[in-house]
Parts: sequence; C-alpha cells; structure tokens
Amino acid sequence: MVGVEAETTEMMPGNGEPNGLADITLLATADWDHPLWTNKQHVACSLAKLGHRVLYVESLGLRPLRAGRSDWRRVLQRLRHGLRPPRPVRERLWVWSPLVLPGARSGPAAWLNRQVLRLGLARCRRRLGLRRDWLWTYNPRTLDVLDAGPYQRLIYHCVDAIQAQPDMPAAAIDRGEARLCAEADAVFVTSPQLLSDLRPLNPQTIYYPNVADGAHFARALDPSLGVPAELAALPAPRIGFVGAISAYKLDLLLLETLARRHPHWSFVLIGPVGEGDPSTDVAALATLDNVHLLGTRPYNDLPAYLKGLDLGLLPLRLSPYTQAMFPMKFFEYLAAGLPVVATAIDALEPFGHLALLRQPTAEAFAAAISAALEGDGPTQQQRLAGAAAHTYRGRTEAMLQDLSQLV
Repeated sequence: MVGVEAETTEMMPGNGEPNGLADITLLATADWDHPLWTNKQHVACSLAKLGHRVLYVESLGLRPLRAGRSDWRRVLQRLRHGLRPPRPVRERLWVWSPLVLPGARSGPAAWLNRQVLRLGLARCRRRLGLRRDWLWTYNPRTLDVLDAGPYQRLIYHCVDAIQAQPDMPAAAIDRGEARLCAEADAVFVTSPQLLSDLRPLNPQTIYYPNVADGAHFARALDPSLGVPAELAALPAPRIGFVGAISAYKLDLLLLETLARRHPHWSFVLIGPVGEGDPSTDVAALATLDNVHLLGTRPYNDLPAYLKGLDLGLLPLRLSPYTQAMFPMKFFEYLAAGLPVVATAIDALEPFGHLALLRQPTAEAFAAAISAALEGDGPTQQQRLAGAAAHTYRGRTEAMLQDLSQLV
C-alpha cells in the first residue's frame, strides 16, 4: 500500500454523526495503490481528513490496452478487486474498482461500461449511505460513461493535458472535455496553459498549481532518519530525479549528455521506466557508471531517499504536454529542503525565486547544477517557506471555499 497504511476497520453506514458536509464520489484516472501517487489520491485523502466521506473510483482506462505485461497485470488486479464491495483504506475513505473494459469508445463495450458504472455506483452509494453527493472527476470523458444527474454538484479537476500523452484518443478526449467543462459547476486546473485552454469553456475555471504533502517530505530533514544504504554508497554529489522515467516527459538525451560530461556527479533516477510511454529507452543511460536507475521505491521511503540527495532535478522536455503541466515533484523536492534545477516551463516561472529554472540544454543545466551545489540560488529557508505555502490541505480548503461561494 502506498502512503499511510490502510485502516483496518470499515466505517459502516450509519457510523458516526452526520457533519453536514457533502459526500464525494471521486472519479480518478489512477488506481489507488499505483506506486506513483498523484493528485487523485492526495486530494481524496485531504477531503477525507477535512470530514468529507469519499468514494474513490479507480481508473476507467482512457486508452485501449497495450500488449505489455504492465497493462495485463493491472487487468488481473482489477479483476481481483472488482468482485469486492468498496474497500476502506482510510477513515471516511473507500476505494471501488469497477469492472469496465478499458478504452471502449462506442458500441456494445461502451454501453456495457455505462451500465456497470451506473449500477455499481448506485449500489456503492446505497451500501455506504452516501448523501448530498458531489461528483469530483479527473476523467475528461466522464459524461461519455456516466450520468451526472444523481449528483448535486459536478467538479472537474484537470491536472494534465491527457490528450497529449502517447496512445490517447485525443479527438475523443477533446470532445468529452469540452462537454464536461460546459456542464461542470466548477473547473480546477493546475497550470496557466490549462487555464487558458479551459476557461473559454467554463467561466468558473480556477487555477491552483500542484502542491505537495509537505509534512511527509519534510521528514527528510529529520536528523534521525537514515539514508538508504544503496544511496549512501554512491559518490557525492548525488543529483536525483524521482517520478516516472518516461520519454514523453523527460529529456533523456539531456540527462545522458550531462552524465557523460560530468562523470564525477552521481545521477540517481528513482521511479518506473516507461510509465505511460512504453517506447522509453534508457539503454544508453544504463551503460554509464555514474547513472543509477534504482527503480520504484515505496512512497513512505521517498523522504529517506531525498535526504540522501544533494539536488533535485526536473529535466523536462519542451512539448505540448509539459507546457501544460505543473510537475508534482517541484514542491516535494523543496519540502525536503533540496535545491532544485528545472526546465523553465510556463507553470514554474512564477516560482523562479525558489529554484534555478533553465532552458533544457546541457550547458545551461550544468552551470545551474554547479551553482546550486556551491550554495548559490535560493536559501534552504526560502525553499522550505515556499513549500509550506503549497500543501494539499491548504489547496483543498481553498477549493472547497470556492465551491461554497458558487450560486
């Protein structure tokens, strides 16, 4: 289980006193126990901590299945979970895994998906006694598969230009997203580009950048926390990236060039290779003695790994996808006290006082890394203060305040 351990006791219908808060069905585009936690899991946890009862609905699959083992492992896991009722994972938070056919766009498969969702959600809501429901969705094609009529409010939280990812049905997503925005009571976005794209579709479109679980990553500052042995054994300085190692997001050639030109720097990459992009090729990186591909590590262990780094790196490609994103790792690195060198994308520009933002060239990145390692740039106090101002709880509270003011 990623993050905090799951609760062992289910809150059955009728347990606890009604608190007057809306119950929320959260339609995610990520499975709950995916090794890389995203906005969906964090927002669900924040809503639950603030007193809302939350039904987290795992990914419906926006694209067709690929032939690789990763997709089929997810199918087998879904089959195991999909035959069960909603499972409790936190206080006031349950996860349901609908048995849908991934990537179905039309015909009998799409019709079957709609029936599974309609009947399954109705059953889940009755079982959990959900009331005054809101539908909080991350799926741009929500209204293609689900009737929002039973819900009092419809909220779309757009955190990526999903249609710009590999193998996505871009035209269908664009159409579904336009319809969803037009019908939503509010649209929240995480980057200036998404704000520009979606505000014409809904005047109640509000920008909040991505944030971090500050308390979790601040554990890296705890003197008693040990650095994992596999990391401590690597020569310093250790320059790290944590997240999906995917060619559609990361500039892998930039990383390779930096590693070849600076053999005295240890480059540490933590995360799955090819997540969302199976064409990702790290063979050239893997041949370099100073590049260390450690694979995925549990979310709970990440602060210890960040403690063992000297710098957090965000070597992003410049593309339509990255220009519409706000990298979650930005504030996570800062919360851990690390200096940050990142590609200068639009979403990060307002936070340039907290990091060294550069164009994605080997010369610019090398100069910035050298400067940061020598102590130039924002102080640790400035970095920590910036991270403290951007947390999931604070952002979720602000979004709920916005929703309370809607007519």
